[in-house]
Amino acid sequence: MATHLAPSARGALVVILALLTPPLRAQAAPARATSGTREVTLREVLDSVRMRSPLLEAARARARSIGGARTVAGTFENPMLSYQVENAPFPGGRPLAGTALEQRTMASLPLAPLYQRSARVAQADASVRAADADARATSQHVALDAARAYYRAALAEVGADAANNLTRWLDSVVTYNRTRVQQGVTAEADLIRSELERDRALADAGVQAAELARSRVELSAFLGDPAIVRTMWRTVVDETPLALPNAFVVARVAAANESAQGTTRNAADLDRRPDVTAARERLAAATAGTTLEQRQRLRDLGAMLGVKQTAGTSSMLIGVSVPLPLFDQNRGAIVSARAMQDAAGFELLAQQRSARAELLGAEEAARILTERVSALTVHDSASGAVRYLARADESRAIALGAYREGAVPLLQVLDAARAWGDARLSFYRALYAQHEAVLELIVARGDDVATVVLPATKAPSSIDRRPR
Repeated sequence: MATHLAPSARGALVVILALLTPPLRAQAAPARATSGTREVTLREVLDSVRMRSPLLEAARARARSIGGARTVAGTFENPMLSYQVENAPFPGGRPLAGTALEQRTMASLPLAPLYQRSARVAQADASVRAADADARATSQHVALDAARAYYRAALAEVGADAANNLTRWLDSVVTYNRTRVQQGVTAEADLIRSELERDRALADAGVQAAELARSRVELSAFLGDPAIVRTMWRTVVDETPLALPNAFVVARVAAANESAQGTTRNAADLDRRPDVTAARERLAAATAGTTLEQRQRLRDLGAMLGVKQTAGTSSMLIGVSVPLPLFDQNRGAIVSARAMQDAAGFELLAQQRSARAELLGAEEAARILTERVSALTVHDSASGAVRYLARADESRAIALGAYREGAVPLLQVLDAARAWGDARLSFYRALYAQHEAVLELIVARGDDVATVVLPATKAPSSIDRRPR
C-alpha cells in the first residue's frame, strides 16, 4: 500500500536522512584504514631500544675500550735481555794481542712498575666503572627519549582522530543546513558559516595528519625498523595514570632547608643514579692519577743480573740503576693532576646538586599530574567511559539537538564542537604528561625505564582513543 506524505513531512524525512547518512559514509574510510593495523606498545619500543639502539651500543663499546686500558695498566713491563762482546777484532781483522775476548750476557728488570702499578690499576678501575655508569646513563636517557617520542605519536594520533571526527561531524551540519536552505527554512548565512568552520576543521585535520606522520617517523628511529613507516600501526596506551614508585616521597619545606652539601637525600636515591656514580668514579680516577704522578718522581729504577766470560772464566754481574732526582721533572705533572682532581670533585658536587634538584622536581611534577589526571579519569559505573570525555560528547550532542529545535544559534553549536575537540586533546595531553612524568621520576631515582615494570594505578585497560 502506497503512502502519500505531505510536503512538510517529506521535507522532514529528507532532513533526517541527511543527518544520518553523511556520518556513516565518512566513518567507513577509517574502518577500512584500520583493518590489519599493527599495534605498537611502549614495552616493544623500550625493548627495541635496549637491544638495538646504536647510541647504547656505542656507549657499551666505549666501556669495552676503557676495559682494555685496564688490562694494560695491570700488566708488568717485560725484562730486557742484552748481550755484549768486548775486545773483539773488526770483521776480517787480526786478533788483538794481549787482550782477552770478553762476553757479557745481562738481563735487566724495571722496578718502577712495582710501586706504580697499584695507582695505575686504581685509576684504570675507576675509569672502567665510570664508563659503565655512563653506558647506564645513556641507556636511561635513550629509553626516556624513546618514551617521549612514543607519547608524541600517541598524542598526534588523538589529534588526527579528533580532527577527522570533527570534520565529519561538521560536514553533517553543513549537509543539514544545505537541505534546510534549499527548503527555505534557514538563512544562507548559517550554511556559509558552517562551511567555513568545516573547511577550517579540514585544514586542521591536514596539519594533524602531517604531525602524525612526522611523529611516527621519529618513533620509527627507536624501533629500528624502517619498514614500519610504510605500514599502518597505532600506539597502545592504558587509559589510567601510571602508579608512582614505591619509594616516592614528596619533599616540600625540608627540601628548601637542605644545605649545599645535601645531607638528607644522598644515600637512598642519588647513589643509584649512574651520572652521579660516573662523576664519583672520575674523582676516584683523578685521585689515583695524582698518586701515580707523585710516585713517578723516581723513574727508571731497575735491577740487572748477568754473566761475564773472560779468557775461559765466568763471573757474575749484578747491579741497580737509580736516577738522581736533582731536578723534579714531574712537578708540573703533579700540579696538573691535583688540579684535575679538584675539578673532578667540583664536578661531582655539581652533579649531585643537579641530580637532587632534578629528583625533587620530578617528584613534585609527578605528584601534581597524578592528582589532576586521577580526577579526570573517573569512569561512569554504568557505561564504563571516562566521565570527562562523556560530558564533552554529551555537550556536543545537546548543542546539536537544541540547534535542530531552533533553541540555540549556530555559533553555540560550533563552540560546542570546538570544546569537544579541545576536551579530548586536553585529556590525553594531561594523561600522557603524567605517564612521562612518572618515567622521568624513575630515571631521576636512578632506575632504567627500559627494564622497570610500569604498573598502572588500577587494572590497566587498553583504550580506543578514536572518537565515536
